[in-house]
Amino acid sequence: MDGVTEQDDRRGELGRFLRSRREQAPRAEYGLPPVGRSRDLGLRREEVAYLSGVSVTWYTWLEQGRQINPSRSVLDAVARTLRLTPPEHEYLLSLAGFGLPSLVPSRPVEDAPAHVQRLLDALGANPAFALAPDWGIAGWNAAYADLYPNVARVAREDRNLLWLVFTDPAVRELLPDWEETSARFLAEFRAETGTRAGDPAVRALVERLREASPAFRAAWERYDIRGFASRERRFRHPRRGAVTLEHHQLTPTDHPDLRLVVYTALA
Repeated sequence: MDGVTEQDDRRGELGRFLRSRREQAPRAEYGLPPVGRSRDLGLRREEVAYLSGVSVTWYTWLEQGRQINPSRSVLDAVARTLRLTPPEHEYLLSLAGFGLPSLVPSRPVEDAPAHVQRLLDALGANPAFALAPDWGIAGWNAAYADLYPNVARVAREDRNLLWLVFTDPAVRELLPDWEETSARFLAEFRAETGTRAGDPAVRALVERLREASPAFRAAWERYDIRGFASRERRFRHPRRGAVTLEHHQLTPTDHPDLRLVVYTALA
């Protein structure tokens, strides 16, 4: 929209995130009674303001994305009141300008540099691929194509990890825990791209997914935030049956805009 700055986008995202966390807070954990007869979730704005030591007006403006400049200490107090997890707290600070700025803007999918592709190929039987900042899949090896053949078949503009997870039926077949995994991927995507909420590539992808996937639309409104952690992943391979691999991420020093996703066999 004309006249809307990147900072405005971040303020809006910050306000919506705080509201989502406030509305999902269990009242009993704060020693507060239900609102009415049955509403056990959700704090009032004045309750969050009181517990955080700020005025109701100021906190309301914060949720509304007004042009105010909260201090680090005040944001820390709000984070403590809402009992944010460390990734959520970091996300809040980054939206307010206290986190590290993004090294590069998001960009459309491009081919991984030749030496990165050679590295992927050298991983042999370990499925691996390269992710661009907008989660476009910029390169992959033969082992990953064997695990997920559609990566080589889809149109270039659709070769985006988040898009494929939420729109390709083959991914649902491949992932026996699709509901959990798709929600986690979305929470990680949001944690990574929140400070670029106004980036045209990120905005276009989100709007496209909101149109195409009711599951994405519902999950997007929850504002879940999670940092990446290496973990076990389960797959339902069409030929090999149940396969369990360990999921890792690496960042090439000379290409910090790319992340290498590598699956290794468990000992």
